[in-house]
Amino acid sequence: MRAFVCVLALTMAAAGCGSGPESAPAQAPPPVPAAGTAVNPARPDEAKPDGADKDRTPDRTPGGSPDGPSAGGAEVSAEQHRILTGQCRYADTAGLREECLAAVRRGYRVGRENRDLDCRTYSGVTVCGRLPLSERERGCVEKWVTGGLTQRRAEVECYVFS
Repeated sequence: MRAFVCVLALTMAAAGCGSGPESAPAQAPPPVPAAGTAVNPARPDEAKPDGADKDRTPDRTPGGSPDGPSAGGAEVSAEQHRILTGQCRYADTAGLREECLAAVRRGYRVGRENRDLDCRTYSGVTVCGRLPLSERERGCVEKWVTGGLTQRRAEVECYVFS
């Protein structure tokens, strides 16, 4: 009897456990971008190939403009702000993480979506703007770019995973 109950429970779990015609239909998964394509999670319809922004001037603050955000902070959506603060957890040291969070607090305020903010997703991690790379991470980027990886992807991979 116990075996029957276990099999029944596993079967129901695999079938959605109570999902039937009266339940909401499952949503189709979002389209997966082609390899080597950066996706702004707020605008997946505007996916761009790696290197599309390679002539961009580096930013001085996470996600900021070359001159830094405007007085009072650049306006970004709640999702963009969440990404900006969340990416600070990947900084190498506690001090760098605090600096990153302070720069986000100083430079951004929640409001309307900022379509000029450079957000991209690689290996399931989304980041926005310029990444404050450590010396070690810059060496990692150089190594991977020399090996054929694009600059944008190498920056994200080294910042997040090294």
